[in-house]
Amino acid sequence: MRHVMVSTCLLGVCCRYDGASRPRPFLIEKLRGQAVIAICPEQLGGLATPRPRQHLVGGDGHAVLAGKARVVNERGEDVTESFVRAARETVRIARLFRVEVAYFKVRSPACGCGLVDIEGTWSTGDGVTTAALAGAGVRVMPVE
Repeated sequence: MRHVMVSTCLLGVCCRYDGASRPRPFLIEKLRGQAVIAICPEQLGGLATPRPRQHLVGGDGHAVLAGKARVVNERGEDVTESFVRAARETVRIARLFRVEVAYFKVRSPACGCGLVDIEGTWSTGDGVTTAALAGAGVRVMPVE
């Protein structure tokens, strides 16, 4: 059986940086009856909820994984290690369950797909976990 991976916040779980969620009823209905793996990479990487807002510095998630950029929170703390650890673990889980598709929240520094905050500006790019999944052959679908 193949599984679908989904950002936990899109299912209504309060795991966002601000302790809120972003439930998407259309997505929940679409996935009904499928084997779903709900994941919050930021929590998987060891970050608390709520937590300070984070953004990318020096590039998107692909650059972070290549060691050319980092993730910093609004307090100026470098949280890159947590994001990279989460990305690696998410890929491990995706491989274990043969995940081919993931539905991730846009604009997140972890899950962002196509649009992320790089140094305070919305820029084209992917979050750290999305970049890792794409590199592992998982198709990541953006959900607004």
